[in-house]
Amino acid sequence: MNAALLRYRVMATVVGVLLVVLILIGVPLANFDGTAMWTIFPSTPLIWPDGSTAHAVGEAITTYLGIAHGWLYMLFLVTAFLLSRKARWDIPFTLVTLLCGTIPLVSFWAERRATRRVRAQMAGSGTNGGPGATVPSDR
Repeated sequence: MNAALLRYRVMATVVGVLLVVLILIGVPLANFDGTAMWTIFPSTPLIWPDGSTAHAVGEAITTYLGIAHGWLYMLFLVTAFLLSRKARWDIPFTLVTLLCGTIPLVSFWAERRATRRVRAQMAGSGTNGGPGATVPSDR
C-alpha cells in the first residue's frame, strides 16, 4: 500500500501546484485586462492590458498548464481511486478526496488527510509498507 500512497501523494502535489499556478496566477494575468470574462462578468479590472507581456504570460499559463493540469488530474483520479480501493476507504471519504483535487489549496489538505488515514491503517495492521511487509489482500 506504501507504493500506492506514494503515487497518490506525488500526483496530488503536482496537480495541486499546477492548479494554484493556473487559478491564482494564470487566470488573473490572462483575464484582468478590462474586458468581459467568461460572459459572467461584464468587465474585469484593468491591471494587465491586452497585448502586454504579463497578459501573454497569463495566456500561455492558462493554455499550456490548463491542458497539462487536465491530463494530470485524470491520472490523479486514477491513483486516488486505486489507493481508495487498496485502503478500503468508504465512498464518502473517496468522493471528498477526489473532489478536493478541483479546489485550489484544499487539495493539499485532502492529501494530508488521506495520508494520515492510510498511515494509521498501516500502523494498525502492523505493517510499515516497506520491503517484505505484507498488506492484507483486497480479494
